[in-house]
Amino acid sequence: MKSLYYLSLALIFVFSCNESRKKDTSYLPKSLGNINTLQVVTPNDLWNSRVGEEIRTHFAAPADGLPQDEPLFSMNQMPPETYTGFARKYRLVLYVSLGDEEKVELKKNAYSKPQTLAFVIAKTEEDLVRLIAENQTRIINAFHISEITERQRRTSISLMKLDSLDEVMGVTLKIPSAYHIAKSTDEFYWIRKELKSGSTNIIIYQVPLDMINKDSTTVGNIIKMRDSIGGKHLPVEDDGRFITEEAYAPFLFTTEINGKPAYETKGTWEVKNQYIAGPFVNYAVRDEPNNRYLILEGFTYAPSVEKRDLQFELESILKSAIIK
Repeated sequence: MKSLYYLSLALIFVFSCNESRKKDTSYLPKSLGNINTLQVVTPNDLWNSRVGEEIRTHFAAPADGLPQDEPLFSMNQMPPETYTGFARKYRLVLYVSLGDEEKVELKKNAYSKPQTLAFVIAKTEEDLVRLIAENQTRIINAFHISEITERQRRTSISLMKLDSLDEVMGVTLKIPSAYHIAKSTDEFYWIRKELKSGSTNIIIYQVPLDMINKDSTTVGNIIKMRDSIGGKHLPVEDDGRFITEEAYAPFLFTTEINGKPAYETKGTWEVKNQYIAGPFVNYAVRDEPNNRYLILEGFTYAPSVEKRDLQFELESILKSAIIK
């Protein structure tokens, strides 16, 4: 009877999601949830089994490029029978249940907006584990894109006015009004926000196309570039130097910014010979019409503070770039 109950809920869920495609969603309530908070809707027995373990393995995996382990998502679990009313307003939902079919679906704005839901059904626990493993990258990417959009929406409520960046660097960014210019020249911009302990920072500059090769030396080129330019322009005390942390190789990915190919590098910066460090995310955007790589970087200095969401805000700002 229990599995039949959960299957009935699942079918209602799918029907509601399919119907939402045909209807005006303007009546939907505003969604709830902190950035990068995931509501996992699954029976308690599945959550405490290898199914729950598989969910935690992927969705609570350490986020890339942070100095200490922090999960991709902060997760809360609830059984399907309690996923009603107010609970349906959560923005990110992973719904996992046993049923008489095998299905993985992504849905938008089923019960609130903005909202992204991933729905996983299978006949056995073994099949649920397999489906989660096979589809976790696609689901995580959908959640990540959704959260970047939501973070950018929140940023847009109060924006910093920064016309000079467009004039000098040929790029615009949606930056919260809490930031201010720390340094600006014809070749380097440094924009920062003060925290209770430390700061979040954005730096923007450009380099020739031949400074970064498209081969096995790419990450080395990027490290050399950021160490040279960051070390030159960012002031530190006691003759230190702002560089990429030497003990660990950063993560390198390919992506797009404003429709242009880009290298995304995530890792840790440090001040050489001092106990000062933090995470960074760097986008080297290949801008062939302007014969340059446009460099957009965000880094955080916040001792004894969790940094996942601080870096996520910086990532969302950098991904708002519009390049002339």
